[in-house]
Amino acid sequence: MSGGGRVLAGAVTVVAALALAAGGGPAASRGTATPAATPAAAVSPGGIAGDPSRPVPVGGGRDIRLDCRGTGSPTVVLVSGTGGAGDEWTHVVDPATPAAGLKPSTAAVLPTVASFTRVCAYDRPGTTRTDGKPTSSTPVPQPTTARAGVRDLRAVLSAAGEHGPFVLVGASWGAMIAELFARTDFPHVSGLVTVDGASPYLRDTLTPAQWSDWMHKIEAMDRGKGLEVPDYEASVAEFRGAPPMPHPLPAAVLTSDKPWDLAVGDGGSTWPAWLAAQDDLARELHARHITDTDSGHGIAVERPRLVADAVREVVDEARKQ
Repeated sequence: MSGGGRVLAGAVTVVAALALAAGGGPAASRGTATPAATPAAAVSPGGIAGDPSRPVPVGGGRDIRLDCRGTGSPTVVLVSGTGGAGDEWTHVVDPATPAAGLKPSTAAVLPTVASFTRVCAYDRPGTTRTDGKPTSSTPVPQPTTARAGVRDLRAVLSAAGEHGPFVLVGASWGAMIAELFARTDFPHVSGLVTVDGASPYLRDTLTPAQWSDWMHKIEAMDRGKGLEVPDYEASVAEFRGAPPMPHPLPAAVLTSDKPWDLAVGDGGSTWPAWLAAQDDLARELHARHITDTDSGHGIAVERPRLVADAVREVVDEARKQ
């Protein structure tokens, strides 16, 4: 999510309206549109080019594309931000040439996590893969909500035979899906990591004008292309009707420290509201709050080692319980 645009899965530059839809995922830019990258194949943990993901039938004539690697427990589940397919977690930004976009790397979050436990990433309907093409996951009507995201995630993990406990890692909009999953499927969750994650707290920390303008921009998006469009109003209501977690889980909250802005409303920068919502989320989760990230909104592709290390710490804590 950024005011100026984002690289969608490293290959498609989109206008600010899509970025505003709930925060782009790890590939979000820092506030200006980023040139499209040259499409590149995903890389397996061993460095062999190829795409190990596969379509998983989830019922109702629908498939969801899933990529699972590694062994061990708990299984880490990576949940991308708006519009980002699961292969975002196999890519990074080269600090030496950031304008080149994303590139596949064995140092990315997914292959790094696969070195110490089982890890899965998946393509939500309406997301775009790193080659710039829409995912093969069966389209669904848009907009979508966090609860719908939880249902799909539950369905694809079950259909693929992936069993908990799960450590959920959610970037931007994906953090709302991850946290709601933890609330509604608590016995199957052993940890939670948010990566500059969106949360219902934004409803309170943004000014009424900023929130209203943001919602109007989302409503004005072109639904005809089938791209993912989060329904924040409905999702906030889902959170407020969901049970709280019965006790804290091992958790980490990573927050960007290079300012970016939603550029909505007439109340000035949204950056302070974003930081306030991050503080609220960390307090709610009783999480370690990692604020020294040297990153914009796309922490997972800018600082993949930092994200993987946070995941490892949560996994280690979960194994002790």
